[in-house]
Amino acid sequence: MIFSLKHSNLTIPRCNSKIIDHRRNSPVKSLVLPPVSIPRFNKLSVVSNSKPLHVSSIQNLVCKAYEADRSDGEFVVEKTEAAKRAKIGFYFATWWFLNVIFNIYNKKVLNAFPYPWLTSTLSLAAGSAIMLISWATKVAEAPTTDLDFWKSLFPVALVHTIGHVAATVSMSKVAVSFTHIIKSGEPAFSVLVSRFILGETFPMSVYLSLLPIIGGCGLAALTELNFNMTGFMGAMISNLAFVFRNIFSKRGMKGKSVSGMNYYACLSLLSLLILTPFAIAVEGPKMWAAGWQNAVSEIGPHFIWWVAAQSIFYHFYNQVSYMSLDEISPLTFSIGNTMKRISVIVSSIIIFHTPVQPINALGAAIAIFGTFLYSQSKQKE
Repeated sequence: MIFSLKHSNLTIPRCNSKIIDHRRNSPVKSLVLPPVSIPRFNKLSVVSNSKPLHVSSIQNLVCKAYEADRSDGEFVVEKTEAAKRAKIGFYFATWWFLNVIFNIYNKKVLNAFPYPWLTSTLSLAAGSAIMLISWATKVAEAPTTDLDFWKSLFPVALVHTIGHVAATVSMSKVAVSFTHIIKSGEPAFSVLVSRFILGETFPMSVYLSLLPIIGGCGLAALTELNFNMTGFMGAMISNLAFVFRNIFSKRGMKGKSVSGMNYYACLSLLSLLILTPFAIAVEGPKMWAAGWQNAVSEIGPHFIWWVAAQSIFYHFYNQVSYMSLDEISPLTFSIGNTMKRISVIVSSIIIFHTPVQPINALGAAIAIFGTFLYSQSKQKE
């Protein structure tokens, strides 16, 4: 039998052979069988009709899969960062708006009732009452605190009380715009405190950015029509106190389970306990009663609403600011606090018809521009 075997383009050639029966001495008829032969493989390669799969193709598939996973991860990170920026932006906008409302009502109250110590105490009392009611009614979850927490909170409450009273005293003596122009120098105090007390160092660009801040504040102070030394010193003391408050607050909030909202609530309670005896000693109930009666007779029932509004808005704007401090650094907080003053200065000038000289406005603009340079310098660190 003669035949050809073909498989995968491999042909085994035909061949003939004789089979001899050794049981007989005579030859038999030739019988042709298919030969058994092993084909030669070239370098042990496997021959296939299908398209070969190369190693480089596998590598490309793996790389594409890795890049796809990495791009998905980067997208998630970018989305998270965008959400965080939007959240901080919302906090800042709300913080600034509430602060404008507070400053307007606070100045109205102080114009009719020039007792900054009691006004400061009422602001802290209103916030404390709001949070105590919120905790009691389960509107807000009460914080879990211990003695160590209150010990670490005490220095924060002390400087917060000093800064709060100093700012209110300043507002009672000078225009709202002037107080906030001086308080726009807070980044300078922040850098000086961080450098000489905390031992931190900054690039030269940060120090240079302080020059227009200090120069602008100085120019605005020298050209202020209704300059008052008590009001000026109150704003300066408030700057220094609030820088320490921000630094201590950030340190105290690290590793704590207390949220920014509850942290400020506890701060208000402790500050209220610190301030109340000093307010009674400095002004006293007799002065308050006489001043209150005079304000109500001149303003009418609206005065009570002014007092309530300034107290409530004070708590809410500070509460939102501490919620912001949960997400940012103390220096960024100081920058946001300074930029907030632009809206306060402009709105107060419009509402109270504060006379402003061109040189005074120039000083304010220089100080604010210095704050912008400062923020840019901090971003480059």
